[in-house]
Amino acid sequence: MIKALSIVRPGGSLIATGRKTLEVRGWSPDLHPSEDLLIVENGRFLHRDGEEDEDGVPVALVRVMRVRPFTLDDMAAACAGSFEEGWLAWQLGHVRPLRTDRRVRAARRLYEVDFSSVPDANKG
Repeated sequence: MIKALSIVRPGGSLIATGRKTLEVRGWSPDLHPSEDLLIVENGRFLHRDGEEDEDGVPVALVRVMRVRPFTLDDMAAACAGSFEEGWLAWQLGHVRPLRTDRRVRAARRLYEVDFSSVPDANKG
């Protein structure tokens, strides 16, 4: 099992391509900097606790290297369209894109996915 984070399209793909290097959330993840996080891209926001989407696509493995306050200077790196005080910027690193048509569950906050169902990261 691996911890996963769902991100609405095209945010996950932007992370996989290296264009989006910060993820902005209102909470801090319970992850060690050496722990992999599976980025799952889905097509809709999940607004309520317990809400899920069975149509998520694994797009990348990343590591959250650091968590710090989100600043106005972070807008481009986060591919953000708005700024709000009090949010946290998750600095993403060791990005390994995945290419698969396999669907996995997308859920709120951090959740677990059976990693055996996700293909290895592309080497390149």
